[in-house]
Amino acid sequence: MKKALSILIALTVVLGLSGIAAAEGTTYHIGICQLVQHVALDAATQGFQDALKEKLGDAVVFDLQNASGDTNTCSTIMNGFVSNSVDLIMANATPALQAAVAATGDIPILGTSVTDYATALDISDWSGATGINVSGTSDLAPLDQQAAMLHELFPEATKVGLLYCSAEPNSKYQVDVIRGYLEGYGCVCTEYTFADSNDVASVAQSACDGSEVIYIPTDNTAASCTEAIRNVVEPAKIPAVVGEEGLCKGCGVATLSISYYDLGYATGEMAYEVLVNGADVASMDIRFAPNVVKEYNAELCEALGVSIPEGYAAIE
Repeated sequence: MKKALSILIALTVVLGLSGIAAAEGTTYHIGICQLVQHVALDAATQGFQDALKEKLGDAVVFDLQNASGDTNTCSTIMNGFVSNSVDLIMANATPALQAAVAATGDIPILGTSVTDYATALDISDWSGATGINVSGTSDLAPLDQQAAMLHELFPEATKVGLLYCSAEPNSKYQVDVIRGYLEGYGCVCTEYTFADSNDVASVAQSACDGSEVIYIPTDNTAASCTEAIRNVVEPAKIPAVVGEEGLCKGCGVATLSISYYDLGYATGEMAYEVLVNGADVASMDIRFAPNVVKEYNAELCEALGVSIPEGYAAIE
C-alpha cells in the first residue's frame, strides 16, 4: 500500500512539473505588436509580459514593436514576425489583430484590448471561439452598466454626444449598442466621428456644442488624444463619461472600467497554455476581464462641478 502511494505521489509530481519540463531547454519567441502608445495598451502589454516571465523566466523572448497608430505599420510588423517564424503573436488592439490575421493562418495569435472579436474578424455565427488560429481577451465592460452610470450621474441630460474614431470598428460597435440603452433613458444621441488625431479637437468642439454630456467608448485614437479632448470639454463645461480608466484620467469625469494590466496578464496565461501545454488556440473561448469598477476623475469633476455619489473610486 505504501509503495503504491509512493508511486502515485511521484506520478502526480511528474505530471505537475510537466509544463515546467516542457519549457526547459526551449526558448519561446513572441512577437508583440501594440497599435499605439497610451496608458491602457501599455498596461495590457506589461501584464502579458509579466505573466509569461513569471511562468517561463529566461525561456521567453519578446520582440515588442509599436505601430504608432498606423494600420499599415501593423501589417509591416506582422509580416516581419511571420518572416522570423515567431512561436506566437500577441496583437494589442483591433487593427493589430486584423493585421496579424491577414499575415498568417498558422502562427497562434492572441489578441488583447479588442472589444468584440466577431466584429473585428467579421464572424457572423459567433460561438465564443473563432475557429481559426486566433483567441484572446476582450476589454468590453458591460455597456448597459455604462449607460446606467451615465444616467445616474446626469439624470436630467437628454442630449448625449457619442464621440469616437470612425476608423475603429469596435468603437462603432460600442456606440451602436450603448445608443439603445441611452435611448431607453430618454436620451437623444448624436454621433460625432473623427477620422484620425488631426480632427479630434474640432469634432470634440462640435460634440460640446450639441450635447449636454458626451460618451466616449474604448477608442485607441481618443485614448492617445486625451489632452486635446480635455482642452475642449473642460472650457466648454461639458462632462465626458468614458469607456476606460486611461481615458477617464485624461479627459473624462467617470468610467466603468476594467484593469488592462489584468487583461494582459490573462492573455499571457493563455499564451502559456498554447506554448507549453499545447492548447488549441482555435477552440479557446475569448475571455473577459473578471471585474469592473466605477471610477471618477476628482480633479475634472471639481472643475466641472460634477457631484459623484458613493460607490465610485477616485483615480489616482
